[in-house]
Amino acid sequence: MNRPELVNVCDCTLPEAENHFQLSFKEKIELCRLIDKLGVSSIDLSPIRQKKIDRLLVKSICSAVKNASVAVPVSITDDESVRITWEALKEAVNPRLQVVVPVSSVQMEYLLHMKTEAMIRTVTKGVTACRELTANVEFIAQDATRSDPAFLVKVLSAAIEAGAGVVTLCDTAGTMMPDEIAAWLENLKKDLPALENVTMGFFCSGELNMADANAVSAIRSGVREIKATTCSGTAISLPNIVRLLNIKGGSLGVCTKVGVEQIRRITGQVGMICQSSGKKHDIISGFEEENKDSDYVLSIHDSIEAVMHAAEKLGYDLNADDQQKVWKCFCQTAEKKDHITLRELEAIIAAEAMQVPPAYHDVLYTISTGNQIGAMAHMKLKFHDQEIAGTASGDGAIDAAFNSIEQATGRHFELDDFQIQSVTRGREAMGETIVRLRWEGKLYSGRGISTDIVGAGIMAYINAVNKIVYEEEEA
Repeated sequence: MNRPELVNVCDCTLPEAENHFQLSFKEKIELCRLIDKLGVSSIDLSPIRQKKIDRLLVKSICSAVKNASVAVPVSITDDESVRITWEALKEAVNPRLQVVVPVSSVQMEYLLHMKTEAMIRTVTKGVTACRELTANVEFIAQDATRSDPAFLVKVLSAAIEAGAGVVTLCDTAGTMMPDEIAAWLENLKKDLPALENVTMGFFCSGELNMADANAVSAIRSGVREIKATTCSGTAISLPNIVRLLNIKGGSLGVCTKVGVEQIRRITGQVGMICQSSGKKHDIISGFEEENKDSDYVLSIHDSIEAVMHAAEKLGYDLNADDQQKVWKCFCQTAEKKDHITLRELEAIIAAEAMQVPPAYHDVLYTISTGNQIGAMAHMKLKFHDQEIAGTASGDGAIDAAFNSIEQATGRHFELDDFQIQSVTRGREAMGETIVRLRWEGKLYSGRGISTDIVGAGIMAYINAVNKIVYEEEEA
């Protein structure tokens, strides 16, 4: 009896989520950390565009992801992109460089202004540059199902000869049916026998809600790597394809290392993170007090000057870069609702302004409290690579937790404000906290989201402290 062949499931949730949600630096890291627990073979990230911010993000994700390969696309029009991307990525468990190009004539000329011969030369150059740094190189042919078959064979052949070990074919438009996918792949394999020497990957858009069925058809035709996402309806569904492979893999002659045990819980948590910047629900904690400026509201009709004036009213002094981030998120939020309160603006500022890599991280804590005893917290965490710890009492679990953080860090910060509100309803509702710390006359805000409201408060507090430390270390 033949042993089943392994099908790698690669997660592309983060790039898909970034098209629909405004995720903070910390939320992106947490999303990747959760996905890594599923046992996927690779986690795809977006390309590095803003050099300083995106390089920090990639490095932070590489540190957080302990099992999966981390894959980042390079720019084929920027000679420095390969080097910059590799420097950010190289500490990952199994770093992968991706060369992503459109291969249909319409997209080649519209997006890159290239003809076929120029594209082949560019692909060869890009894959070769990546191959000099790592053997884990993936060539991704976007819109491959609408490309000219003869050109597709040439460009794939060039990528393979240059050293690509994985060749991913994309039905970017998502307009093909399963039988069409099977016929297209079989013809391509006949025209390009070299595909037998590499791992074939497949991605399909969910335009016709046929992505999962197309993925099964692609697997039947020899594809051994599937790009899937937990974002419902946008592409191949990771939960669906994993369940299918676990149940029907034997009859298909394939298997996957991704188990089904944690999928429902983890994809639910990922969904909560993605939706956290959207609709908010009822206030659920006595910590939330009425804002003295509750009548002060903003709308889509307000200018950036008005929004920044409101930020100053809250006590924030934002630099030009953070102003643009806050303004962009404000506009996206204002399109979905009639007005935005100062509380909501503050949540935007906490999520968008000055997102930094964590100096304090790997937080572990124990809280003891009750109606017969006072609250006591023990905090254990790392400052860069140094382990630190603190134990303190307090007037309630949150106060004890914050005091233990101060004891561990050896620093005292003035707590200017602390807010709690729910993000979702139900017994397992996600709670969001906003912490404002004042340091040397300046306000720093942090944001935390968790089903454990004490944990959310700790996350928010550490997030704010990390912003203070980042400014000190960069000075």
